[in-house]
Parts: sequence; C-alpha cells; structure tokens
Amino acid sequence: MQKVESVSSFEKIKLLADSRRLDILRLLMAAPATLTHLARTMKQSPAWVRHHILALESVGLVEIGEIRKTGRVTEKFYRAKADALLLQEVILPRAGKPSVVFSGSHDLALEAVAANLEKHVTMLNMTVGSLDGLVNLRQGLCQVSGAHLLDESGEYNTPFVKRLFPDREVEIVTLAHRTQGLMMAGGNPKGIRKIADIAGQNVRFVNRNPGSGTRLWLDAELRRLKLPVEKISGYKNQVKTHSEAANLVAQNKADASLGLQAAAIRCDLHFIPLFEERYDLVLPRENEKNLNPLLDYIQTADFRHLLSSLPGYNAQHSGERVSV
Repeated sequence: MQKVESVSSFEKIKLLADSRRLDILRLLMAAPATLTHLARTMKQSPAWVRHHILALESVGLVEIGEIRKTGRVTEKFYRAKADALLLQEVILPRAGKPSVVFSGSHDLALEAVAANLEKHVTMLNMTVGSLDGLVNLRQGLCQVSGAHLLDESGEYNTPFVKRLFPDREVEIVTLAHRTQGLMMAGGNPKGIRKIADIAGQNVRFVNRNPGSGTRLWLDAELRRLKLPVEKISGYKNQVKTHSEAANLVAQNKADASLGLQAAAIRCDLHFIPLFEERYDLVLPRENEKNLNPLLDYIQTADFRHLLSSLPGYNAQHSGERVSV
C-alpha cells in the first residue's frame, strides 16, 4: 500500500504554491524520471527543470532514487519521497503575545481560563470532541487538546494518548474532575430518572457528536443496557458542546440530554448526576513554552476559586501531571 505524508511546514507549502513545481512533483509521484524525461514531458529545457528540482530537493520533497551509467552517460532518476501529500498549515495572528489553538472536548472551566488569560495568551478554540481533538493534535492542527475518554480498562485518556503518540513526548495535565449526568427541563416533567428512560415514549433526546467523550460514554452505557439506539428519539440530533445541549433543553426543543452539571445549572435545568470524570489537557512537550501561562494558572488559588463557582467541578487534582 502506498503512503500519504502530511506537509505542515509553511516553507514546503509556499514552495508548492508554484504550479510548475507542483506539476513536477506530481509526475515524480507517478514514476521516477530524469531531468531530460521531465523536460520533454513538460516541453521545457533541462536547465529549467533542474532549477525547480533543486528547490524541491532542498526541502525534502524529492530525492535521487537511482543513478544509471551507460557507457560515458550517467543518468539520475529523481522520485518523490511520498506517493501523495496532505497539505495543512495553521495560520495564527502575529501579535506581541503567543497564540495557541485548542482542539478537543468542550469545557466550561477552560472557557473561563481563556478569558482570564487573554492579556497573556490568545487561545483559539476548535471544539471537535475528545477523540478528534487528539487526532488534530497528532496532525499538528493544534497545540493543546482536552479529553475525557474512558478506556475499557477504567483509565481516563492515558491509553488513548499512548496509542496515538507512541513516538512523541506528550504531557497529560489534569484540568479538573467534573460531574456529568442527565439534563432535563425544570421540574423534570417527563419523569426521567436514569439512562434507560431516554428511550421512553414522547422523550426528545439531543445527543453529542461522535468522538466526544460524552457520546462515547453514552454509547458504552447503551451497549451495557442492551438498549438499541433506534429506540431513542433524537439520538441522531447532535451538538458539539454541553452549552448547546443545555440550551436546547431550556428552549423546549429537547426533553433530555447528557452533559455537565455546571451547564445544566447555568440554564436552570433539572439535573441527575451519573458519573464523575477526569478532564485532562494533552500537549506535546515542544509546545510547553507557549502554554506555560495556562499551565501555571491552573496551579493557582484563583483557578480553584473559579472552579468553585462551577457546580460539579472538583479542583482536588487540578494541575497534576499524569504519567504516560
């Protein structure tokens, strides 16, 4: 099977913005070729091709794959170093303070932290869920991720990080423990008491996006209860954040959802706690310098005071490093 490589270097992407170099690279992805072969195909001179080949070679996109000698003639066959390329680059603001991209699971405390640290660092949010956030971190699309993924072993996050980052030094730092449960309209008019009740008649459920820690927990619980998703009205209705889910229930557009106690209380919803989870920040060590304002802040008394204002949050282990 041939391979696709990601290109996240701005210098490489800028070089490939030249359509002539991109055409040469595409030809070399299809088959190795000499300067003469490429010149003939592209109807250009070998010197013209050589100029662009040297540029591609300087950033590691092409290489000499074979040298053939026939009598006094030596031919160099160039080839692309990958069979296909995926181009990706995060473009950040240029300012006096660092900018970092967060991608992962939605968290109310982290939103408040970003606001408090605005003078020191710009935190840009890309909410995609725990699993996709770690994938984005692996691909270089963000500098820090947040996750609350429960493994079959009963451990949070660490097994997933080990599988996705076997070759990189990654830190896991606990932001907080937090309580999740069922969110219903005030007074709980549908009489929902447990997960099985969301499959009841006339109960409109709103779900979280696939890959989110909340969705993965729910799906595992439904399997344990042997409760088919087809019996849940609204199972396919998905939102990306706890706030969105709580707001839909508060607006009577849904009868129930699964989410954070803090989100439920903020919207004056009835809440039934189901489990406490560990929410961790995940970051490669090379990103630690830009993230020091965040890592330092979650060690402070000010941060613990912030968490005390969010129902269901527990700061006992906040700031602790988790062994990977």
